[in-house]
Amino acid sequence: MKVLRRSSVFAAEVLDVFDRSLTEKELVSQSKALCRDYILSRLNQNSLTWSKTELKLTPSSAALADVSSVLLCLGDELESMQPALYKNVARQLNISVAVENLVSDAFIGVATEIFSAVFFLLAAGITWGKVVSMYAVAGALAVDCVRKGHLVTVYILVDSLGQFVRKFLVPWLKRRGGWVDITKCVVKKNLTPEKNWLSSILESLKYFLMAVYVYIMKEQ
Repeated sequence: MKVLRRSSVFAAEVLDVFDRSLTEKELVSQSKALCRDYILSRLNQNSLTWSKTELKLTPSSAALADVSSVLLCLGDELESMQPALYKNVARQLNISVAVENLVSDAFIGVATEIFSAVFFLLAAGITWGKVVSMYAVAGALAVDCVRKGHLVTVYILVDSLGQFVRKFLVPWLKRRGGWVDITKCVVKKNLTPEKNWLSSILESLKYFLMAVYVYIMKEQ
């Protein structure tokens, strides 16, 4: 009995440590850090700058740095399929980036539709493809905002993504073991997307197109 009791106590302690390593606060913080990194990458691609302080962003660990590299790699792959799709997203959504709340609401609306299960049952469940698509939307909207000189709105975008992750994605991220799970989507040596990821790219594009359509129809 003593052995069993000790074993159960040990198991509880292990689970407790595991839970503490994947707290909601940490996952949301990591998600926002990854969003800033993604946005900075897209701004650099478009020869745009955000702010000197944000340019100093560094993930909090080597593992998160790997995650950021993989997320950017998958984002590049996704966006390269249809370059025009993730450009001028604000215009596609028919919103003005001068109105901060409008940009935030539009992002949350599109993100919600991307993860919605109502797309004829085709988009049921959360996948890394949908997560990457959400980051691509944030990156594209940030580019639109900076081009128009609305740098403060970018901070609001990052916060909006954090709020979305807290509300909808934290339990899923915990089940996956955290953000590090996304690294399974690539062959580590050269960051080549795995076959199963490549086959899901068209699905991810479809999620985005349908999300934009649903959002616009709701606003009319």
